[in-house]
Amino acid sequence: MFKRRRRAKYCVFCANDSTLDYKDEAAVKKYISDRGKILPRRATGNCAKHQRMVAGTVKRARQIALVPFVAE
Repeated sequence: MFKRRRRAKYCVFCANDSTLDYKDEAAVKKYISDRGKILPRRATGNCAKHQRMVAGTVKRARQIALVPFVAE
């Protein structure tokens, strides 16, 4: 049997020198699962520094009700 090699994941923020804004609802939703939870690093491919930034941004967007705390 053949083993499939997965493509290496990379941090999008390090590659593009960009940031994530809590007011950009579509961009924030990319980092939230269908249940409303923040996706882990192994799923997003972010580095530790930018994963902390993503978590803070998602939490800030939740506080001002741009994205839901839980999905129903």
